[in-house]
Amino acid sequence: MKQETKFKDTEIGMIPEDWEETTLGSVVTFQRGYDLPLKDRKEGPYPIIMSNGIGGNHNEFKVKGPGITIGRSGNLGQPFYTEKDYWPHNTTLYVKKFENSNPKFMYYFLKRLKLNRFNAGSAVPTLNRNHIHPILIIIPRKIEEQKAIAKILSDLDSKIELLQKQNKTLEAIGQAIFKHWFVDFEFPNEEGKPYKSSGGEMVFNEELGKDIPKGWEVKPLDRIANFLNGLALQKFPPEGDDFLPVIKIKELRQGISEQSDKASPNIDKKYIINDGDVLFSWSGTLMVVIWGEGKGALNQHLFKVTSENFEKWFYYYWIKNHLRKFIGIAKDKTTTMGHIKRHHLTDSKVLVPNDVIFERMNEIMNSFTHKKIKNKLELRMLISLRDTLLPKLMSGEIRVNNLEAGIE
Repeated sequence: MKQETKFKDTEIGMIPEDWEETTLGSVVTFQRGYDLPLKDRKEGPYPIIMSNGIGGNHNEFKVKGPGITIGRSGNLGQPFYTEKDYWPHNTTLYVKKFENSNPKFMYYFLKRLKLNRFNAGSAVPTLNRNHIHPILIIIPRKIEEQKAIAKILSDLDSKIELLQKQNKTLEAIGQAIFKHWFVDFEFPNEEGKPYKSSGGEMVFNEELGKDIPKGWEVKPLDRIANFLNGLALQKFPPEGDDFLPVIKIKELRQGISEQSDKASPNIDKKYIINDGDVLFSWSGTLMVVIWGEGKGALNQHLFKVTSENFEKWFYYYWIKNHLRKFIGIAKDKTTTMGHIKRHHLTDSKVLVPNDVIFERMNEIMNSFTHKKIKNKLELRMLISLRDTLLPKLMSGEIRVNNLEAGIE
C-alpha cells in the first residue's frame, strides 16, 4: 500500500515531518584545500581534485575517502565526489566532517544547491565557507533514506556513464575501421582477407598522386553530400511559448540548455535539425557530430550535411578524415573567427568504393551508426530523468519508500 507523506510547516516551507530543517554547516563542515605546487607533485595513486575536477595524481593524500570537494575559486561551487583517498587542492573546499549525513547523498544535495550563486564578491570570484555554512536546508533524518536517494541517482549516473563510454568506444572503432579501409586499403576482399596486403590490384590515380584500389573513384567532398549552411536566426524570433532551440557551436559541445537561444518553429523545414542529423561547424571551433539532442534550428556557421546517394557513416567519417586539415586552414585565417570556405570542401577528395565493396562496408558501419544514435537518445532520456528526479527527491516531493508503489 502506498504510504502517504505527512508534512510540517517550517521557515523554508512545508517539508516531510520526518525530515529536519537545519543549516548546511551542521551536516557538513567545509575546509580549505591544500597547496601543491607543480614542482612538488610526484606521480602516485591519489587524485588531486581541483576546482574543475581531477588535476593529476600524487603519491600522498591529505583526506581519507569517500569525500566531496567544491570549487572555491575558478569553477565555483561545482561538487566532485571520490571514493578514494585524495588531495583537495587549495582551489577547493573539501568536506572535513560529515555529521549525520551520507557522503554520496551530500554530493547530489550540493549539486542541487548550486553554490556558485554564493560568490563572495571579490575581484576574483571566490566561494567562502563562512557564507555557505549558514544556508538553511532540509534533509532526511534517517541515513537509510539518504543512502536510498543517493543510490537511485547514482544508478542513473552509472547508466549514463556506461552509455557515454560505449559511444566513445563505438566512435573509436568506427574511425579505426574507416582508416583500415580507406587509408590502408585493407578492407576484406572476396575471400575475407585484407585487400592490399593480399595482393589486391592497385592503380595509380593522378589526382591523388598515389595508388588506389582498382574500380574505386575519386570525388570532391561536396559531391558526395549536400552542405546546408544555417540561418541568421535572430531574424526569426520565437513566437510566444512556441519555439525551437537554436543549435550553435556551444550546443554541439554541451547540448541544449536553458541558456540556448530560441527561434521560430516556422522556419523552412530544411533548417530544422532532428536526431541523427550530421552537423559540421565550419567556423570558430571546427567539429562534426551526429546529433542526438532533439529538434532544433540550424544556426549560421553550421552545416547540416545530407546525401541522397550515400549513407550517413560515409560522409560523416570523410568529414572527420579531413577535419584536422580544415582546422589548420581556419587557424591560418587572420580574422577573429577562423573558418573554411566552400572551395575547401571541393578541394577535399573522397574515395568511393565499387558497389559490391560498399555494400559490405554498409553492413558493418550502419550498425555502429545506428547504435550510437540509439545510445544518444537513451542518454538524453536518462539525463532528463535524473535532472527531474534530483530536485523532487531532495525536497521530499518524491519519497523513496513510495517509488516501488508509484511516484507521488
